[in-house]
Amino acid sequence: MQNMQVDINCDMGESFGAYTIGNDEAMMRHITSANIACGYHAGDPMVMERTVRLALEHGVQLGSHPGYPDLLGFGRRVMDLSPSEVESYTLYQLGALWAFAKANKAEVRHIKAHGALGNVAFVNAEIARAIARAAARFSKELILIALANTPLVEAGMEMGLKVALEAYPERTYNADGTLRSRKLPGASIHDPQVAVERAIRMVRDGEVVAYDGEIVKMRADTLCIHGDNPAAPQIAAALVEALKSAGVKIRPMAEFL
Repeated sequence: MQNMQVDINCDMGESFGAYTIGNDEAMMRHITSANIACGYHAGDPMVMERTVRLALEHGVQLGSHPGYPDLLGFGRRVMDLSPSEVESYTLYQLGALWAFAKANKAEVRHIKAHGALGNVAFVNAEIARAIARAAARFSKELILIALANTPLVEAGMEMGLKVALEAYPERTYNADGTLRSRKLPGASIHDPQVAVERAIRMVRDGEVVAYDGEIVKMRADTLCIHGDNPAAPQIAAALVEALKSAGVKIRPMAEFL
């Protein structure tokens, strides 16, 4: 049986200008950590300010969600950036969120790479080190969120950071533990009951069934619910209720890592 306490995180603040993405107000009621877009893949200064304040109103901890500078592609397209460039872009975005956190008398508690940047860091050790190095230069107190069994976990540990191992109950997995590409059918799960069953298995049993039926072993310190999934609020509400019924404590990751 795995650790019977877990954090629930969600990508937040991904609206931009006149465009609204996700239902941040509905999601904030169900999560403990918010990964806030920093203006490169999504978000803008007004959205960042609003999202920080919304998180604080709900007692949700703040985290930076840096991505590639790719508003048009929502940060889901790989860009040919050097490790040095990735490090600087990551630091820049950390600093942007820190300004809003400080102005609202709060702290940035964690960092989680977004979209294609995160996917590259899960397989490319140099990019993983660049992200972890930026986080460590910003603050050794930051928690680095990373997919289990990837170079990003190792990079965070090398830099002396606490690492939160993340699992995705509403995304499907490959047999090697990576996430199934969104370009392929069946990459996302929209049925709240299916997502809930997967989440409990991840936390309680430390495993998930991959798309091809293979059993993937993992540890889940934090569960991610993607806010741009139309069913996200329903999934999150059902998830919280089911985890509590299963005896799992839902707590901010900073309280148990």
